[in-house]
Amino acid sequence: MGTLILAVTTLLLYSVGTALQALSFRGKVHTTAGVVTLVGFLALTSHGALIWETVRSQGAFNLGFFQSSIIISWLIVALLLLLNLRKPVQSLFLGVYPGAALTIVFTLIFQAPPRFIAQDNWGVLAHIALSVTAYSLFTLAAAQAVLLYIQNRQLKHNYNSLLVRNLPPLQTMESLLFEMVWAGVIMLVLAITTGAVFVNDLFAQHLAHKTIFSLMSLVVFVALLVGRHTQGWRGLTASRWTLAGCLLLMLGFYGSKFVLELIFRQAA
Repeated sequence: MGTLILAVTTLLLYSVGTALQALSFRGKVHTTAGVVTLVGFLALTSHGALIWETVRSQGAFNLGFFQSSIIISWLIVALLLLLNLRKPVQSLFLGVYPGAALTIVFTLIFQAPPRFIAQDNWGVLAHIALSVTAYSLFTLAAAQAVLLYIQNRQLKHNYNSLLVRNLPPLQTMESLLFEMVWAGVIMLVLAITTGAVFVNDLFAQHLAHKTIFSLMSLVVFVALLVGRHTQGWRGLTASRWTLAGCLLLMLGFYGSKFVLELIFRQAA
């Protein structure tokens, strides 16, 4: 019952946050940074308590498919709230809040085989924490890349839409994107490094796909940063490369977990 109450409370708070952002986006209400932060913090607190109830299990953490999803969505919201204190990223809440709510709904509705990690296995837990942080940063970068892509296309066609009027200037959007990519690359390098040190046989059968896709995405992101520095890549090119790298990372993380934990285990 406690889990259900926390889930309903979190969903309600995310709904309020989404409604406020949508009304502000359309110019119907004026929301201050304090109100946005307060609603987001309350939702984040309830979301965190829900994670504690659903993930913790007698000396271990259940990091199955849906449990990992609600952890990632919590971290994405937390990172966005921190960014919102200093950067103009309010538009991202319109996608992040509903996305976080969906992960909670899926966790309540669907069941997946558990994947337990012992609480005293600090090396593996550090690797997982860095991996989740990298994935969360690149998810925000993907959302930012989509907005940047749309903004570029509409500005080139002189289409002054509601979206364009609400987004920061193009240069600011590009700077934000590359800051997210830089942070994500650092976390991803640390995640791969700790995986090589603490995870037994990183290229084992059940981890090979995830490792290969992670390395491929890292190559894409590094190439993007090099292209930015040497060729001045920006706008549509930066958006496409970012989305390509994020797609590879998503296939490595969610694709492998979906196949291994939901298809193969249930078939077994």
